[in-house]
Amino acid sequence: MNRSLSVLSLAIIAVLCAGTLYLAQQVLASRIGAEQRLIESRNLLDMLPTDSYDNQPLDQPLALKGVVLANSTLLGGYRANLGGKPAAIILLSRVTGYEGAIDLLLVIDSQGRLLGVKTLKQGETPGLGARIATHPNPWLAGFIGKSRGDPGDSGWALKKDQGQFDQLAGATITSRAVISATHDALRYFDEHQPQLIGSAP
Repeated sequence: MNRSLSVLSLAIIAVLCAGTLYLAQQVLASRIGAEQRLIESRNLLDMLPTDSYDNQPLDQPLALKGVVLANSTLLGGYRANLGGKPAAIILLSRVTGYEGAIDLLLVIDSQGRLLGVKTLKQGETPGLGARIATHPNPWLAGFIGKSRGDPGDSGWALKKDQGQFDQLAGATITSRAVISATHDALRYFDEHQPQLIGSAP
């Protein structure tokens, strides 16, 4: 009798514990999801001045998944609007560097000028190509204000390749990859501006 009472008590305790864990998991999952969304939002929108848009760009994704370009692949994109008009396009790009994939975030204004470039993910050589991930990044800042036509298609290369850009010291392949991906994104914007800018929803 005492033994079956003990087994029953243990079973009830186990059920109560399982129920409590389940409820805690549900509550925490929504909080964790909200925190992850906030982190992602800050990560993707921190190159846009807060007064430069008034919509929720991450709620308006562009249909760009897996768009293969000359040197890179577009993974996605978003549109930032201000006063009902498109203000900027955010593009997510992947290019192959020296050690593997480099994921970039590029922000282009409605006139096709680069507002900023940031590395989201990379696996380049520490101390060399991995410096592409520092934020803010003085080398990437050199692209700000550029467009497809400024410096022109042939100018989007390293100086050693008759282009207009210096390289990250000791990281020629990484530098070439990022320059090519940035040029790809600006060219894509230029060639698809009506679809990307469109009319604000």
